[in-house]
Amino acid sequence: MTTPAAPPNKKPDPERMAVLRSLPLEIKEQISGAEAHAFLYDEELPDSLLEKLRDFLVDDSD
Repeated sequence: MTTPAAPPNKKPDPERMAVLRSLPLEIKEQISGAEAHAFLYDEELPDSLLEKLRDFLVDDSD
């Protein structure tokens, strides 16, 4: 599986990059390139990524 290419003018969100970098190593090792790409470029997150990050996500729907 290949990682999707970023649109030419679009850069990854620096805040999201910081979040990924702050994750524990064992979590980062489980995240695929496609999952990281979706997270960094604010695309729809795959269910597999949401499952891996469930302990780190905050529900702000309140």
